[in-house]
Amino acid sequence: MASNTSGPQRLYLMQVATAPGSNTPFPCYYIRTGDGHNILIDTGFPADFQPPTNRPGPPLQMGSNVMEQLKQIGVQPGDIDMLICTHFDGDHAGNLAAFPNAQLIAQRLLYEAARSGYQRFAPMRSQWDQPASRYRLIDGDTELLPGLDLIETSGHVPGHQSVLVRLPHTGTVLLTIDAVTVESNFTPDREGSPMDADAAGAIASTQKLLDLARREHVSLIIFGHDGQQWSSLKKLPEYYD
Repeated sequence: MASNTSGPQRLYLMQVATAPGSNTPFPCYYIRTGDGHNILIDTGFPADFQPPTNRPGPPLQMGSNVMEQLKQIGVQPGDIDMLICTHFDGDHAGNLAAFPNAQLIAQRLLYEAARSGYQRFAPMRSQWDQPASRYRLIDGDTELLPGLDLIETSGHVPGHQSVLVRLPHTGTVLLTIDAVTVESNFTPDREGSPMDADAAGAIASTQKLLDLARREHVSLIIFGHDGQQWSSLKKLPEYYD
């Protein structure tokens, strides 16, 4: 169990949209630390996002956006001082520009891919293309602060990162984000997904997270888009501590 009183104290889960039928969630996360940091992980779809009507199945059901959900617990956009960018897909990076005081924390590989014209990230350019001075670029696995580690997990996209959070009572929580979207893929023999830019890289990152979960005695693994799991998890205003 974590005992660092200056590190993460609360982890909030926010579900900003749902794919009907599969109940696939689209989440963001907020961490409150003991020494006053307000840390956001991803920002969901753009606030003005209109679900496409030409995709298979029923359109996405949009919930309250990340700014509205944070407001429920008294957190304003200007209060966020760190914003962890796991990657720049539209359901993760749609509101980066809405948090004016946040340092944007991204893997250098992700940032350089986006800046070099990686087409998958082009739709969100207005969000991630912020002044370089706003970014803190990291290289590989990094302790962001005591009790909060960033884990480089390329494969889904170059420079994707997952997050390890140590909480006082819950213990160590692993947020796989899109490195492993559903629990059934959290196996050494998983196959790549059509959404993965690099199937072999995604499989290697899954093995890396499996090893990490064993080594760190992880208490809770939260998968990026697992409808069955998310139905059983606490969502804001509830939290893990």
